[in-house]
Amino acid sequence: MAAAQGRLSDGADGMDDAEDTAQARAGGGLPPAFRAAVDALRAARPRPQVEVEPTPAPQRLAPHAYALEAVVVDGEQELADGRLVLLHDPDGHDAWQGTFRLVTLVRAELEPEMAADPLLPEVCWSWLTGALQARGLAYGEPSGTITRAGSHYFGGLAERPAASQIEIRASWTPREGLGGVPDTAAHLTSWCDLLAQVAGLPPAGPGDASVVTLPQRRGPQSR
Repeated sequence: MAAAQGRLSDGADGMDDAEDTAQARAGGGLPPAFRAAVDALRAARPRPQVEVEPTPAPQRLAPHAYALEAVVVDGEQELADGRLVLLHDPDGHDAWQGTFRLVTLVRAELEPEMAADPLLPEVCWSWLTGALQARGLAYGEPSGTITRAGSHYFGGLAERPAASQIEIRASWTPREGLGGVPDTAAHLTSWCDLLAQVAGLPPAGPGDASVVTLPQRRGPQSR
């Protein structure tokens, strides 16, 4: 396995970025529900192999946004990486059927023969929904795409082995609890479970023996 070549972004203090953006738009502080949801994300402690840090959030998807990026590390190797974005619109959003939305990108590099499995997209989607259901999380309006890509090298790059990648892009609406705040810490933990599963790591605790994980592999696609 070869180490990954880079991260999804350069990283930044995501809370400061979110607050600066929100204040610039609204001329004031963050909504209490959004601040509570972000505070829960910042306080969450995922499994040790998943390194999580804030990253600049997109500015056009919702009035308020906060983003995290993560990488699954095994020794010095990065096996998978991803980004999780929390969106909030206090007025609600028809497509979301709520005021919060979680959006994710997860990616990892696969062995070519594994990427050729015709059931791989369905399996990867089941990992996402299964990670949420395993922690008893209520959510709605899930949507997403699973993409497989292969790279073959020629000429001066002909010595490189063929590479295959899996990419999961998805979003869902976390159901709101007390004070209109979803359990974002639990959703983050479930998302880290998904990352670890895509990376080929065993479950963090006692799990279902029928759950299939991908063997450890070279790492996420570089950009």
